[in-house]
Amino acid sequence: MIEIRELKKSFNGKVVLDGVNLDIKRGEISVIIGRSGEGKSVLIKHIIGLLKPDSGRILLDGKDITTMSEKEFREVLKRFGMLFQGAALFDSMTVEENVGFALREHTDLPDSTIRKIVKEKLKRVGLEGVESMMPADLSGGMKKRVGLARAIAMDPEIVLFDEPTTGLDPIMSDSIADLMLDTQRALKTTYVVITHDINLTYKIADMVAMLHQGRIIEKGTVEEMKANPNPILRQFLEGRAEGPIKVF
Repeated sequence: MIEIRELKKSFNGKVVLDGVNLDIKRGEISVIIGRSGEGKSVLIKHIIGLLKPDSGRILLDGKDITTMSEKEFREVLKRFGMLFQGAALFDSMTVEENVGFALREHTDLPDSTIRKIVKEKLKRVGLEGVESMMPADLSGGMKKRVGLARAIAMDPEIVLFDEPTTGLDPIMSDSIADLMLDTQRALKTTYVVITHDINLTYKIADMVAMLHQGRIIEKGTVEEMKANPNPILRQFLEGRAEGPIKVF
């Protein structure tokens, strides 16, 4: 569904993406792992069009989204949902207004229909009766759920997740993993997840790819990655520091 070919991006002379090649299959959960600062967020911002590459291509159903006009890409963008790190809810809006935001911005649906859709999406993520609450009144886990409800409000074909379990305790992280699996299976959506959460990766991924020094160095199923002898991958999966940590 998505083909990334020789994608390169630098900032102020520092190479962040150095020829990324990756295929994202339709209807699967693809997880991109890697250490902090390796360019995972930069990669996902290219997929959703927030950044333009220095070179390379991103093909969506065979069409290069990096060369599209703004008008063309606005139409393509309707096929995407996004759950940002920290949920990124609008603080001044209620839960109902947050979840219904894209529907009000991009459709001509009557308000009564939008409210009905919002209620359905909140129910799907396990939240009912919270429409009038403000983001400040929500726990971290509830914010993630509201963010997911907003991401799927327009029934997108592809949902991108930027560190969906950051800041959550292990039990809540596991709950979010279950929720992602449930929604993906129910909606038959393509999920692209960037994370350094290994437990999440093992639980949800159909395909795992590791980004290191601007390139995808390994990819495969969870079982294939667990068995892969690459020392950089092994170190990351096992959570080992490169050497003794000095304390001053």
